[in-house]
Amino acid sequence: MVSHAMRLAVVAAALALAAPAASRSVLVAATLITGAPNGATAYRIRYRTTSGTGAAVVASGLVVVPAGAAPSDGRDVVAWTHGTTGVADACAPSANDWRFGIIAGLAGLLDRGYVVVAPDYAGLGEPAAHPFLIGPDTARAVLDAVRAVADVPGARPSRRFVVWGESQGGHAALWTGQLARTYAPDLALLGVAAAAPATDLVANITGAKNAAVRALMTTYAGTTWSEIYRIPLSTIARPAGVDLMHRLARNCVTLDGFRLGTKIGLARMTYVLRNVDLAASPQWGPLMRANSVAPTPLGVPLLVAQGSADMIIDPAVTRRFADRMCAAGQPLRFITVAGGDHVTIAKRTATTTIDWIGDRFAGRPAPNDCPLPS
Repeated sequence: MVSHAMRLAVVAAALALAAPAASRSVLVAATLITGAPNGATAYRIRYRTTSGTGAAVVASGLVVVPAGAAPSDGRDVVAWTHGTTGVADACAPSANDWRFGIIAGLAGLLDRGYVVVAPDYAGLGEPAAHPFLIGPDTARAVLDAVRAVADVPGARPSRRFVVWGESQGGHAALWTGQLARTYAPDLALLGVAAAAPATDLVANITGAKNAAVRALMTTYAGTTWSEIYRIPLSTIARPAGVDLMHRLARNCVTLDGFRLGTKIGLARMTYVLRNVDLAASPQWGPLMRANSVAPTPLGVPLLVAQGSADMIIDPAVTRRFADRMCAAGQPLRFITVAGGDHVTIAKRTATTTIDWIGDRFAGRPAPNDCPLPS
């Protein structure tokens, strides 16, 4: 079991990395792309961020600027943090033709006049390993993406932003909320929204109800963490299983799901992993716990949405996290969608979430559902 000291060490290491000076641009390039909805202008961006070792890396993402003139005090920003698309370079949302469709409520956000920035996270679309579900690395990539908006043509952002994500992106949003004040004091975070977020990585990676989901999450975490944390994959599988993991890791998740060959590979992977308990591993278990989301107050309002029929993120795990956040004193809006699945939860709750985001920018009191009804 991970010690409290280990978790603090992970967070301390994240906070010890110097935040880029507010006066220094992190934007490397902004390339105009077509297809944005509602007459908006879109750019694929490349920007500088910081890895877990403190090294400078380049990440990519998408910025969508609404039509019309910006207000005199600038446009407020919504950072969309996407769910799992894969861990290979080809899986970067900004580099694919489904880039706009993956953002829940994009048209509604643009209608409100918000600039939307959707980071790919580090290692997707750019060299370096993708820090899949590694909280501090992902949070820095999100915060630096928000910083990069300042130099995107026509964006004219304010300092104020809200972060909204689903699944892996819900994990990213929550970690962004934890690190924002220390890593990015030049920005003003006003709220965090998370749909079906990964919170307890032991439960979410190894405890998923669907065996294929467990195999996929173990494959993605194993192949990326082994590179970042220097843990041999031989601690998970024999050579044939390791080879299968590497081959599966080259496959992306899209709105259309997996190809048949990937599904067959996942079926084989479930057999390879049938007796593997990563949570009990002295190498992997502590890291899963250290990169889980601590139930500590964020200092800003929080919205959590969860579908009752989610087969990827167990609703009971999300509810347990919400209860612990309530107990810690975090103001919390909790939305349960009866029969809601994992894939559609963010889009099904988009109208409610966008209204909630609008209230954060308007300075209205945040609703608080704590303590949650039993």
